[in-house]
Amino acid sequence: MKNKPQKILVVRNDKLGDFMLSYPSFALLKKALPDCETFALVPQYTREMAEACQWIDHIIIDPGKDSGLQGFRSLVKTFRDQNLDVAITLFSTTRIGFALAAAGIRYRLAPATKAAQFFYNHKLTQRRSRSEKPEYEYNLDLIHYFLDSQQSGINTLPKPPFLHFDEKEVQQLKAEFCNTHNLKINHPIVFIHPGSGGSANNLSLKQYLQLAIELAGKHSVNIVISAGPGEFQYAEKMENQLGNGEIAHAVYQSTEGLKRFAQHIQFADVFISGSTGPLHIAGALNTATAAFYPRRRSATSLRWQTLNSEDKRLAFSPPETADEHDMGAIDIEHATGEIGSKFLRD
Repeated sequence: MKNKPQKILVVRNDKLGDFMLSYPSFALLKKALPDCETFALVPQYTREMAEACQWIDHIIIDPGKDSGLQGFRSLVKTFRDQNLDVAITLFSTTRIGFALAAAGIRYRLAPATKAAQFFYNHKLTQRRSRSEKPEYEYNLDLIHYFLDSQQSGINTLPKPPFLHFDEKEVQQLKAEFCNTHNLKINHPIVFIHPGSGGSANNLSLKQYLQLAIELAGKHSVNIVISAGPGEFQYAEKMENQLGNGEIAHAVYQSTEGLKRFAQHIQFADVFISGSTGPLHIAGALNTATAAFYPRRRSATSLRWQTLNSEDKRLAFSPPETADEHDMGAIDIEHATGEIGSKFLRD
């Protein structure tokens, strides 16, 4: 491109965790081209996390494939009305590729995969299915490819956290939460999120319960069982089994949107879950995380590594002697010891 682009659209319109792993892409793009306007194409349910990203200037909501021809035409019109110079698609589908081409966006970049690639005039071969590096790095490869075309010499990222809310507001929220649930504010707060978006195998409730009991038995902690929309039954079952004994615990059900959930995660000392969207919110916040992954190549701890710094993340998977999907083979007692020694030193 002869002139510096003024309006750049980045597409990551799939699941919450996938979108959180695009934060570094927006960060690098804005750092390299600070005068450009960045647009994000996202589904409605991740909108709040797009609004929370400091490197996104404008948001376009994808009406989704179920919106039919009318939704498609509306999306094409929105693209045209914004007069976009560049579209970088981190996750490519034929529908979006067609819409971008139909809108006449001059520079269109996407991974060179599937039929969708034929709607792009710039493509990058990636082989993501090999899972040879983290997903956020695959996203960044596309940004680097574009920036190389702009002869930008900037290729270093800001350090974590990639997401942060006002500390005074978050600490006030923490105080209110501890007071409401009769928790000791000076004790570490450990969030355990037993629900899953369904994209990866997860621990059983029995394993999460064992983890909570063992952590509370070895450390003076507050256990918070968190639940997103549609996940309350998991948290409720786990709470019922914890009972009213000596373990200080509470249930947090996210009913006020993703931003409020993220603010709660920011005051957590540790966030524990399977490979799911809230885990990647915790990673973006640079909250300490302990995550449980299957060994399946498309779902490994390397491919779906969180964005927090190395000293703030732990990952556990089934041993080589077990089936790659067998989450029951993970040694919970060992995991408890690792989490305690790394994050909960008394």
